[in-house]
Amino acid sequence: MITVVAALIKKDNKYLIARRSTGDPNVYGKWEFPGGKVKESESEEHAIEREIKEEFEMDIKAKKFLINSICEYPTKIIDLKLYECEYISGEFNLHDHSEYQFLNKEDILKLDLCPADIPLAKYIKENL
Repeated sequence: MITVVAALIKKDNKYLIARRSTGDPNVYGKWEFPGGKVKESESEEHAIEREIKEEFEMDIKAKKFLINSICEYPTKIIDLKLYECEYISGEFNLHDHSEYQFLNKEDILKLDLCPADIPLAKYIKENL
């Protein structure tokens, strides 16, 4: 099982969501809460901060673990862990995504989400 972390970044009561433009064909072109794999001997909090820096050139601070989703793809099983994060600084520069949006929690589920992100979006809609 591969541990993957995702960032929940809120701005003006809307949440960051981004469309994949690289990587696994099972998620290419789909929307997700951005993040990435946790490296060996790396904390999940450090991993999400590093991944957002790499993918968007933004600095964030991981604040709190919210929920996880275990999802089986054809070639792997991932444990996707969502962290509430605080934006610190930086401007969006897309590296692994073709676009991003800040959406109301009700609108996130209307997108073509990566399978592992669907339970996270439902959690956000019902609990935040």
